[in-house]
Amino acid sequence: MTNKWVVDASHTSVNFTVKHMMFSKVRGRFTDIEGEVLGNPEALEQANINFKIDTSSIHTNNTDRDNHLRSADFFDAESFKEMTFASKSITKTGATSYNITGDMTIKDVTKPVTFTANYEGTGKNPWGVDVAAFEVEGKISRAEFGLTWNQALEAGGVLVGDDITITIDVQLNPAQ
Repeated sequence: MTNKWVVDASHTSVNFTVKHMMFSKVRGRFTDIEGEVLGNPEALEQANINFKIDTSSIHTNNTDRDNHLRSADFFDAESFKEMTFASKSITKTGATSYNITGDMTIKDVTKPVTFTANYEGTGKNPWGVDVAAFEVEGKISRAEFGLTWNQALEAGGVLVGDDITITIDVQLNPAQ
């Protein structure tokens, strides 16, 4: 089995959820992602994982909100074109599950983050290309990464929650 796998962006989704007005949720996604896994996806403990996401590719189904999220109030996509993740350690936690800890960089802030990953399997697609898939989830504090814009609500609380839940369905193919 090959040792270098790359993200198949057309079959990968990077999604997030954040509380809105303290009680509802806003969901969004990033559409421009690159990444690679150096190692065997069936035995991830020794792998190196690197991801890069274009911050301007954010979509929440609301153009005004998307433009605000790209602005200096949030991602400042003009100055900080990408966010990155680089694994530092991977621990097997079950037959097909892992904790992946690494450095996440958003804007100019780098912090350690741990994601849980579940290996979904490998196979060949209809064109004979090997495919490996994972479901990944994690949570970050947006304030820790300098994403601090908010607005107080008249009834109390704030417009945007701090905790961001990130879910990734990733499909990998061998590097060409």
